Amino acid sequence: MSAFDTSVPHPARRYDYWLGGKDNFAADRESGDAIAAQFPGIRTAVVENRRFLRRAVTYLAESEGVRQFLDVGTGLPTAGNTHEVAQGIAGETRVVYVDNDPLVLAHARALLTGATSYVDADARDPGKILEEARRTLDFEQPIALMLLAVLHFVTDDDDPYGLVRTFVEALPPGSFVALSHASGDWLPAEVVASITSGRHGAGRLRSQSEVARFFDGLDVLPPGVVPLPEWRDGTEEKPRPEAAEVSMYAGIARKP
Repeated sequence: MSAFDTSVPHPARRYDYWLGGKDNFAADRESGDAIAAQFPGIRTAVVENRRFLRRAVTYLAESEGVRQFLDVGTGLPTAGNTHEVAQGIAGETRVVYVDNDPLVLAHARALLTGATSYVDADARDPGKILEEARRTLDFEQPIALMLLAVLHFVTDDDDPYGLVRTFVEALPPGSFVALSHASGDWLPAEVVASITSGRHGAGRLRSQSEVARFFDGLDVLPPGVVPLPEWRDGTEEKPRPEAAEVSMYAGIARKP
C-alpha cells in the first residue's frame, strides 16, 4: 500500500475537496484553496471533468459496445463513477480502477466484486497496472483506457507519451483511449507556473497540440481533441461553461 502522509497534498484528496467531499485533510484543502485563488474556475473544471466521464463512458458503452474499462487515476469514489455508469448500461461490464492513495483503496474495498477490482499503483507504473488488470480484464477483447485528469501530473521527465504508448500497445485492436488534460492555453504564464509548482505537486499543463499527441497512431473520434465542456455536450443543461473557465481538453480515440 502507498505511504499515507496527510501532511502532503494528494491529487485524489484535493479533487475530492473541490467536489465538496469529506475525504481530505488540511494539506489538501490548503493546496486546493491556493490553486483556486490562482484559477477560480477549478471547481467548475472538476465538476465538468466528472460530466465528461459520464458522457464518455455512456458513449463507449452504448454506441461502441465496450464492456471493459481500465480507469487509471480514478480518484475517490463519487456518484456516477465509471462502474456505475457502465454497469448501469450493461451489468456484465468489468472495471479496473487504479490509484495510489490509501483512502481510495479503503473506499475501493467496498466496491470490489468479480466485475470491479482495484489496483494500488502509480499511473507511471504501467507494467504493474497491466499485469494486475489482466486478473479482471480480457486483453483479447476491446478495453477502454480512461486517463481522465491524470496525465497533467506526469512531468516530461517521466516520459508521458511513452507511458501512454506502453498502455496502448498492450490493448487489443478496437480498444479506446479516453483522455482529459488540464491546459495552460487560457491561463497567464505566471498562473501556470504557480499551479505546477512543487508545493502543489509537480505537473505539466499542456497545449492542445501536446494533448493531441497522446493520440498519435490512433483514430481520434469526432469532435476531436476539443475544450472539455464541448465534447459531445448535447445532453448537458445550458448554458455551458466557457472553455477558459475549465481550461481542459478532452477526446477519445480508437486503436485500429
